[in-house]
Amino acid sequence: MDEGFSYRVPPSLVGQVGVGAIVRVPLAARRVRGYVVGLESISESDAPGNLKDVRALSSDIPVFTVAMLPTLIWAAEHYVAPLARVLAKTAPPNLPRRPPPPALPGIPPTDGPLSDVAAAAAAGGPSRSVQAVAGARWTDLIRSAASAPLRAGKSVLVAAPTVVEVARLAAGLRYDLGARVVEVGDQSDAEVTASWSKAATTGGLAVVGTMRVLWWPVRNLSMVMLVEEARPGMKERQTPTVVAGRLARMRAAHEGLQLVGVGRVPTVESVHERPEVVRTSGRLWGPVQVVDRTEDPPGQGLLAERVRAAIAGAVGRGGRVFLFTHRRGYSPAARCVKCRLLRSCPRCGARPDHGTTCARCEAELGGCSSCGGTRFEPLGAAVGRVIDETRRLVGEGVSDVRTGKQVMVGTEADLVAVPEVDLAVVVDADGLVRGATYRAAEDALGVLARVAATVRRGGRARMMLQTADIRQPVYEALRRSDPFPFLKDESDIRRRLSLPPFGEVMVVEVGGTDDGSILDDALEAAIVYGPARAGERLRWMVQGDDLTGVKRKLREAVVHLRRQGLTVRVDVDPRDF
Repeated sequence: MDEGFSYRVPPSLVGQVGVGAIVRVPLAARRVRGYVVGLESISESDAPGNLKDVRALSSDIPVFTVAMLPTLIWAAEHYVAPLARVLAKTAPPNLPRRPPPPALPGIPPTDGPLSDVAAAAAAGGPSRSVQAVAGARWTDLIRSAASAPLRAGKSVLVAAPTVVEVARLAAGLRYDLGARVVEVGDQSDAEVTASWSKAATTGGLAVVGTMRVLWWPVRNLSMVMLVEEARPGMKERQTPTVVAGRLARMRAAHEGLQLVGVGRVPTVESVHERPEVVRTSGRLWGPVQVVDRTEDPPGQGLLAERVRAAIAGAVGRGGRVFLFTHRRGYSPAARCVKCRLLRSCPRCGARPDHGTTCARCEAELGGCSSCGGTRFEPLGAAVGRVIDETRRLVGEGVSDVRTGKQVMVGTEADLVAVPEVDLAVVVDADGLVRGATYRAAEDALGVLARVAATVRRGGRARMMLQTADIRQPVYEALRRSDPFPFLKDESDIRRRLSLPPFGEVMVVEVGGTDDGSILDDALEAAIVYGPARAGERLRWMVQGDDLTGVKRKLREAVVHLRRQGLTVRVDVDPRDF
């Protein structure tokens, strides 16, 4: 199917059908939607006699451009996804119609630290990559980068992790840019289609949305901006499991776009690309105090004595407190009750829970590698447990973030709603840092930096981080308010282990079978862990310096398995295992 089918364009549609067009075509006994990926001009005498005609043009707006095609084909191959499904992601929910030209307001002159890349975007300069590292005022940064290209009739794409942040950014940009801002957030299909149509037909717009806008054929596109590209919302969970940063970099390279990352902590992948780094003045987040929990007496509970005193003091002064726990339940990491060493799998290095076998590779775990102990405790605590313990300390003014009480307890999902606080407490950072994936430490730094950023600047305000591993490099980066030494060391580790961006990793899951050998032929050229049982599915983790050949064979295997009625999911660049 990925090779496509050839059809004849009838005389009535010649000149109307082009690359990116949505058409209706006959296929067997049905009429189906198709996407035009190429045109070839041949004489009637040379045309194959069995060509069927395109029946209709479904929309007068192409849903992708010739310049986008290399990126779309790359995405289908890299993420082991059907090309038709990738092409469909460029289209809006409903069939688009060409809207009337909008009236666009003028733009006041602006200046800022990204003026160089703004000028390059306005002039149509060669592709370049810039990483803006800033603790606050991201809307101002984005406005300063977008204003010059918008005045030149060029458009800018801004992708943010959540609809809440999309709404905030769009509202801030509208103050100066007005109707030039196209917000794509929590909207109906009709509203999204109207936004898509406006972006595809009108230059000089700032299109602000979640990562789905990175697929859009924005008219006169000159710049792509990624806000905190490491966040979970910047990776699609369904096939194709695309990562926003990878997609944006491919588009920038193929279409000659300026690529700008904005955030506190760049990704290892983005630093590997050696972007120009622009760092604004001031701290990236509030002061961080690390609390060593190995000094606690037995039975201390979730909170160290120093943390208890700090919470009581902040509440007594009328200040706001936020307690962060990284999971609603318990984490997949555990530590020895006797010596408090974090547990790891002796075969694959994963951080398992307190069970007897590794969930990733099914190896027998045995006792503690340091002291031989056989009792392990899970790291992290549920939100409810943290609330209960904190209530015993300060009374009833404690609840989850949604209630807006003086003392709030929440997880990463709640961070977008946390107001400025006088004290932030990370209940157990180790469970976050010692997660089951190779990205755990990097992801933890990003999350903990966001927690620290909730702390108001000045006075006694600070974040207190509880840990049994005070030498952890993540915590040193937090104390120094500087992520780059950690990112360099993390990059060196991944280079030695051939992990992304120096190698490739993917996870394959198959449901409906107990045959662990069904992928042996497809995966024979890679390092394979598994299969391990994951509920009703079998799961393989696949690693290699270059999995291109493996993916080609896997595509054929996936088609074969699905025809047998099995369910298959391929997660390339997985965030969790």
